[in-house]
This record gives sequence, structure tokens and C-alpha cells, in this order.
Amino acid sequence: MRENYKVTALLTGRGNNTLEDKNVRKILDHPVLYYPANAARKSAVIDKYYCSSDDPKILSAAEALGYERIMRPAELATPISQHKDCILHALDIMNSMGDMPDILIVLLANNVTIKSEWITDCVNQMKRDSSISAVVPVYEDNDHHPLRAKRVDSDGRLQMYEQKVEGKISTNRQDLPLCYFLAHNFWVLNVKELLSDGCGQPPWDFMGNHIVPYAIHESIDIHSEEDLYLAGQWISKNYVD
Repeated sequence: MRENYKVTALLTGRGNNTLEDKNVRKILDHPVLYYPANAARKSAVIDKYYCSSDDPKILSAAEALGYERIMRPAELATPISQHKDCILHALDIMNSMGDMPDILIVLLANNVTIKSEWITDCVNQMKRDSSISAVVPVYEDNDHHPLRAKRVDSDGRLQMYEQKVEGKISTNRQDLPLCYFLAHNFWVLNVKELLSDGCGQPPWDFMGNHIVPYAIHESIDIHSEEDLYLAGQWISKNYVD
């Protein structure tokens, strides 16, 4: 296994959200972003720490945890901005400072369901196989299986969301093929693959095509007051400071 990989953490979060200041709202005496930021700081596999945001409050909170600021341009911090563009902007800044990493850990500031050992495991998995384009946490959820999903057609009627399905589909979720969703707490990315012109799997094409799953049990993206409560419950049961 190659040992001289340069590994960088990039904490990402913007200020323009439906839940105001969600990334710096307090949960158990710490801002939300503290939990992903601190989990990364506790991992022994990371060399440098950056935070990309347009919000001075987010940047200041991250700086207090040892993260260097990357001021994100306003056009990359709108509700319709793509995460890929924020990542590429940050990599351009790192490159201009002679600090381009081999492995980039993208931390999402609004997700507290993260442990330092998960980060370490995912990074080490990529170090063992340089052909891997990304290692990402996933959770199983057959209740929301795409074969059970519906869409509304132009006549206002429900139709199968998946149009090209053959044969009978069981109504029992346990009979369906296992379905996984990205946890969106962190992504471990192979920077060489990320910067290549290859076409990765949509919609997160920057992850490439050799994506390895890392199974966890649940994930909580914070978008509402209820999510804040659930995140606090998870932290109380699982987080070790």
C-alpha cells in the first residue's frame, strides 16, 4: 500500500439555506459543523484542513477548529449551485498554493452522523487501491426503493417512476433487490479521477465510476427543526468527543 498520499479535508457549507444558519446552530453546546469538522480532526490520516463557504460565520467557526478559510464566490453558493463546482474551486485555490492533495475528503457541514473511524477506514481503503475513484458511506433503505416510487403524469395520474421494468414487482420491500442511498456525511475522492474528463455516474459525476460503498446504518441531513432534534438524539447516543 502506498503511504505517501497527501490527504486533505474540505468542509463545505453555504449560508443561504431554508433553515437559517443551520450549519452553526447549536446542538449540545456545539455548532452543527463542529461534529463533522471534529471527527475529521480526530482521524490520523489527514494532513490539511480547509473550509469552503460564502458565510463568515461558518468560516469563523471552522477556523476555530483549525480549518483554513476558502471564501466561496457568491455564484457558487446559491440554492441551485452544484457541489462539484465548489469542490473544483477549492482545489484551484489549493493548487495555487502548491497544496494539491491526492485524496480529498469532502465533509458536509449539515450532517452530524459521522465518526472519525469511518473516515479512517474509507481513506485507507482508497490507499490500498488507487483505481478507486471514490469511497462513500451508504445506508440501506428498501422502504424508499425506486421500484416503489411513483410520478405524476401530464393527466395528473400516478405512474411507475421506473418506466422500463419487466415482470412482476413484489409489494414486499424485503423481496426487492437491496437499495442503498448516499449518506451525504462525507465523500472520499480520488483527486486524479475527479479532475479527469471521464464521465462518472450521475448525478454526482465527480465521484467517477469505481465507487466503493461503506455501509452505515443511518444518516441525518439537517434541513429542519425536526432534523436538528434527531441529530441531537444521534449525537447523544453515538458521538465520542
